[in-house]
Amino acid sequence: MVGEEGFDRRVEPFRAELLAYCYRMLGSAHDAEDLVQDTYLRAWRAREQYDDTRSSLRTWLYRIATNVCLTALEVRGRRPLPSGLVAASDPLAPFVQGEHATWLQPLPDSSLEAGDPAGTVIDRSSLRLAFASALQHLSARQRGALILREVLGFSAAEAAEILGTTVVSVNSSLQRARTRMKEIGDLRERVSEPSATEQRAWIERYMKAFELADVEGLKRLLTEDVIMEMPPMLNWFSGRGNYGLFMEWVFEKAGKDWLLKEVTANGGQPGFAAYRRVGDGYDLHTLQIFTVVGGGIARNSVFQDPAVYATFGLAARLDDEGRAVAGV
Repeated sequence: MVGEEGFDRRVEPFRAELLAYCYRMLGSAHDAEDLVQDTYLRAWRAREQYDDTRSSLRTWLYRIATNVCLTALEVRGRRPLPSGLVAASDPLAPFVQGEHATWLQPLPDSSLEAGDPAGTVIDRSSLRLAFASALQHLSARQRGALILREVLGFSAAEAAEILGTTVVSVNSSLQRARTRMKEIGDLRERVSEPSATEQRAWIERYMKAFELADVEGLKRLLTEDVIMEMPPMLNWFSGRGNYGLFMEWVFEKAGKDWLLKEVTANGGQPGFAAYRRVGDGYDLHTLQIFTVVGGGIARNSVFQDPAVYATFGLAARLDDEGRAVAGV
């Protein structure tokens, strides 16, 4: 039994990994935060019912979190990225907004660091945007079985307890999930992903070229089959040449005076917030999160969503020194 005394101390160490779990299930940083709060509230209310002779505290918390996530997913649709929803478009085609789509959101690394300062508890490769996007193609229970078994390392019996089902059902869901992931590609890129230092070096070079509006310099940092997508727009395209055409258009329309702020997301993916010159300061334009492989930048996921900006704590406007402008 878990009494009131010491309950918070015992459950708090699991907060970061539960946040990562809820994010993988829902694909939304904001929803994940809310669901973790709901998980802890339910755990607090049910603390007298916990029996440590039947299951570990971690397994018990994951069962509560899973029930919360499955309930949420009953009323929420999947959260794709444009490249997983529609066919590629011309880089200079007019923007088309996905008015009825709810998009996958990036997860700021800062939300994980307090609970996992050493970065040892959470499998951060399983938070990458490409993998999170692939998970959105699975049913809720397939998603749960795959994450619990292959990402978190729970046994089939433990996963069955967490999901409130049988081992046979868990194994069946896992097999279907593996088949579907193989069809769409399990994109964790464990082998080809460079070190964090190397990835940041690529992005620092990209940022310098961006600030100089050097399109050819940007193109030299890209893989041949690079992808750019821009939720909430449906538009996305691939190829170094198409990327260059689009960036020429961006600098022509939005100007060549930019201020960039580094960020990290989804377990170590580098990126930056791009602010464009407007009057006597800089207005927030986009948040860009990159996938870097051995040969360069393979994907740029560009977000233009106030909810995402708020999750990353980005100021709406900066002055010439890069300081937030109050009241904006």
